[in-house]
Amino acid sequence: MIFKVLISDPLSEEGIQPLREADNIEVTVETNLSPEQLKEKIGQFDALLVRSQTKVTREIISSATNLKIIGRAGVGVDNIDLDAATEHGVIVVNAPDGNTNSAAEHTMAMLMSLARKIPQAYYALKHQKWDRKSHVGVELKNKTLGVVGLGRIGAEVAARAKGQRMKIIAYDPFLTEEKAEKMGIDYGTVEDVLRKADFITVHTPLLKETKHLINADAFKIMKDGVQIINCARGGIIDEDALYDAIVNKKVAGAALDVFEEEPAVNHKLLELPEVIATPHLGASTIEAQENVAIDVSDDVVNFLTGGLARNPVNLPSVPKELMNKIEPYFLLSEKLGAFLTRLTVDVIEEVNIYYSGELAEVEVAPLTRNTLKGLLKRHLGEHVNDVNASFLADKKGITVNEHKTSSTKGFTNLLTVEVKTKKATRLVSGTLLNGLGARIVKVDNYSVDVVPEGHLVFIRHKDQPGAIGRVGSLLAEQNINIATMQVGRSDVGGDAIMMLTIDKNLEELDLEKLNDLADIYGVVAIDL
Repeated sequence: MIFKVLISDPLSEEGIQPLREADNIEVTVETNLSPEQLKEKIGQFDALLVRSQTKVTREIISSATNLKIIGRAGVGVDNIDLDAATEHGVIVVNAPDGNTNSAAEHTMAMLMSLARKIPQAYYALKHQKWDRKSHVGVELKNKTLGVVGLGRIGAEVAARAKGQRMKIIAYDPFLTEEKAEKMGIDYGTVEDVLRKADFITVHTPLLKETKHLINADAFKIMKDGVQIINCARGGIIDEDALYDAIVNKKVAGAALDVFEEEPAVNHKLLELPEVIATPHLGASTIEAQENVAIDVSDDVVNFLTGGLARNPVNLPSVPKELMNKIEPYFLLSEKLGAFLTRLTVDVIEEVNIYYSGELAEVEVAPLTRNTLKGLLKRHLGEHVNDVNASFLADKKGITVNEHKTSSTKGFTNLLTVEVKTKKATRLVSGTLLNGLGARIVKVDNYSVDVVPEGHLVFIRHKDQPGAIGRVGSLLAEQNINIATMQVGRSDVGGDAIMMLTIDKNLEELDLEKLNDLADIYGVVAIDL
């Protein structure tokens, strides 16, 4: 059988060689097609390769009667209607690793240019100023580089910086002390990194938790004269706070490849002589463009010839009969994962998922992936999905085990998720109640009955008279209404928990005030 592949955006010839070399694949390259032209042609093709120019809309996918796979030569898939692709049984793949080297090298180029003031010196020379005194830099040798986010790119940057004989201290939610030791770097919290580093580079996705991670408070705990690099995502650094820190001489310099709003040609940071910048060039190399094309071409070849795609980004097809049985549990499984990751402070090493009752009688792999998605999204962002969640968990060194048992402890169905770290084991159980929907019924050793949605507050406290009242009074003072409350205790006067559902998000200051109350051990705000 001959498979037909359409390439509708410009890709390097080297990048599409895997397609051309396959015996049963016929390649057609037609770029600059209008939406109407693409809609007319797409029905005859088994695969479509694009970059960012082609918009693969629901209308086009609906016309693609033979389409089996869409390949995006790059990371972002915002130009592809993923929901429509999934509904039509079309798998979408991207190339998340192809620009790793390019981005790491660009970070190093920015680091060295920042340290030696190369752009400023060149600018002066271009304006006929031979000024050596104003451009005295610093050496990287024996300086400490703080790396916030030690994923693919962050790890590559750390390895290269070690080659410059820098000391490395890193934070990543999936980094353990053992892994750090093997890499020859120091392990630390975010605060450790900020306090100890002479240079700080960020390599995290832009999430709710990482937006403005480097803010005014962060700058206060840094060394005087620290230098900052951001080649990851605009928004990780609070740009107003960075501007103030540079003006006030707290920060000696900054190198930026990304901004919160782009293009950033009139940004006030560019007015500061201590700032060097590039227009989002992290992945802009010939090699990176070739690599992403090769990666996605390989995936298309593998998939069309009966193999597995390495980098799928949408839901895999599940037999309709199985989907009818497990679909009601999808929301519950993801919510349990998301809930538990908020309670887990240390690096997760093992995840155990227990399926009980009627769940023990069906194929649960899709639910496991969905649970892992809920667990990982907090730290890895929206690119975690049902397809790649298991792969990403394995890549982060997390052992995942499925268990099936007939014991339901009084429930028709029961889904329990347990995570283990070096220091603790945390557990949450949930069920579906007929006519009432999803419920969290157990947290650690405490029985509860909580709907897993909205703004939740989990409080550990001593079982003493007045504890609940103090919490209620403080929230009332902040004009925060309590919708529901569940309490549980191990024994009279011992440890206890409260689970609250409140009407609005709990701010950081409110969290601090709750933590300061008498007999309160810890407070966690959980948005589901």
